[in-house]
Amino acid sequence: MIIKKIIEILEDWAPKAYAEDFDNVGLLIGNETQECSGVLVSLDCTEAVVDEAMIKGCNLIVCFHPIIFSGLKKITGKNYVERVVIKAIQNNIGIIALHTRLDNHPEGVNDVLSKRLGLLNTRVLIPKKGSLKKLSTYVPSTHLETILEGLHEAGAGELGSYSECSFTSEGIGRFKGNEKSNPFKGNPKEKLKTEEIHVEVVFESHFNLAVQKALQDLHPYETVAFEIFSLDNPNPNVGMGKIGILDKAMEPSDFLSFVKNELHTEVIRHSPIISKKIQTVAVLGGSGSFAIENAKQQGADAFITADLKYHQFYMGEENLILVDVGHYESEQFTKNLIFDFLSKKMTNFAIVLSSTKTNPVNYY
Repeated sequence: MIIKKIIEILEDWAPKAYAEDFDNVGLLIGNETQECSGVLVSLDCTEAVVDEAMIKGCNLIVCFHPIIFSGLKKITGKNYVERVVIKAIQNNIGIIALHTRLDNHPEGVNDVLSKRLGLLNTRVLIPKKGSLKKLSTYVPSTHLETILEGLHEAGAGELGSYSECSFTSEGIGRFKGNEKSNPFKGNPKEKLKTEEIHVEVVFESHFNLAVQKALQDLHPYETVAFEIFSLDNPNPNVGMGKIGILDKAMEPSDFLSFVKNELHTEVIRHSPIISKKIQTVAVLGGSGSFAIENAKQQGADAFITADLKYHQFYMGEENLILVDVGHYESEQFTKNLIFDFLSKKMTNFAIVLSSTKTNPVNYY
């Protein structure tokens, strides 16, 4: 199997459209036409991880964090990033990073964290904007159901917990072809009017090409009239963080012990203990201080994240307990998520879960 095929498998699962604009995801090192001997899955890509890939016969590393985040003007081996790049290139090892493609994924980093803590009735904490489009087109009634079915199969019509959503209205279409036209109804150069159905469907932006292809393939008209709009509506299925409820409310001290035990972390930093029990919990893996206000506005009793600064711990303001579990600890189960997906998708291929410890933070 060539690396390009694995890229396509990952793209179908976690589209690049889910990634944030600032991020650097996809194939960072390597040639997509290269034959893949095996995949090593890791949270980070360090020199030790590249060594492990070599030992285990894997020439592709699929990791969560990108080893190259900002531009490299020189590659001289002066820091760990440059050394990883040099070692990977010298040994023909490709590196793919997923990062915010899984941060925003409906079943990604934060879904795994929510399930680990047993949260129920979860929803996205910060729905992603700019990821929805709407198709508006006109079809003859004889082809309505066929076209709708094709559009739905291509990914259109998903809205929150609902699928196969569309809006239709009846109208009259008017047109006149030239001598080169081949109209579905009537004759060339004849001015015609016909009953048509106006169809509108919403879809996630990464389905754009598939939706257009389905429309063109199934529509009977020689020239299909359609419009595609970019929507400002937030996507309820895709975005940063999750918020849900615990089965039973807990005293704050019991909740902190519970989190520490479930996430296998040695140290938890937290804001002052609040006077109410904890039941509504928000989570955001990695650096999540930007979501504190979102957690407060949505009524969270606790917000679990990482990398909080000193003054940010004041922002709980006695209504919300802020819990910093550590960056690695909040994302540690992500490599298992990637490994499980690839193992199920590529059953007859070598997928290896990295055993290298990549957490750079140690506790004394």
